[in-house]
Amino acid sequence: MKDMSFKEVMTGRRSVRSFDPDFKISHEEMLQMIDEAVTAPSSVNMQPWRFVIAESDQAKETLKPLIRFNTLQNETSSAMVIIFGDMISQENADAIYSQAVEEGKMPEEVKDKQLASIVPMYDNAPRQVMNDIVHIDASLAAMQFMLVARTHGYETNPIGGFDKENLAAAFGLDPDRYIPVMIIAIGKEKEAGYPSVRLSADKITQFK
Repeated sequence: MKDMSFKEVMTGRRSVRSFDPDFKISHEEMLQMIDEAVTAPSSVNMQPWRFVIAESDQAKETLKPLIRFNTLQNETSSAMVIIFGDMISQENADAIYSQAVEEGKMPEEVKDKQLASIVPMYDNAPRQVMNDIVHIDASLAAMQFMLVARTHGYETNPIGGFDKENLAAAFGLDPDRYIPVMIIAIGKEKEAGYPSVRLSADKITQFK
């Protein structure tokens, strides 16, 4: 699928629920896809997305009671990619901006000014504000991951119906810090996803 046009990648995407259960994706390729996906934008470049790859039998067994009606994807996919939003992503601010300076993408004085403004703003933001920020940012990375997966020859299924209260703790994460945003089943398609319709742009758009 690597020779598909961007339009084909985008318009040919389907939500696939049944995958080849014998096919596995290497860790190297999974990390490559994540690296490509996280070129997505994020608020002040804080990159709050965090990934847990549930691929082992044990991890999928842990996930099974938490995903409600999506057991087929869990049983057959190469992996279930769990995407969390880090509510304290500003802890990485200095590392992110220092790397930008080292690579000549940001002057030192801009870095210092940004850090002096952004870190206190994030530290003092209401929890709901941070929750909204990490959901938007992680969702941008999630959508990009699904498109990237198609260029690697895989199909996906985004899942929003799961036990949000207990998912982080089930995988050893602090539930106050890491907010589950989405689970994406990924693998080699066994049964094609159903085509669906979309409302046309003229029905959902207003020009003022």
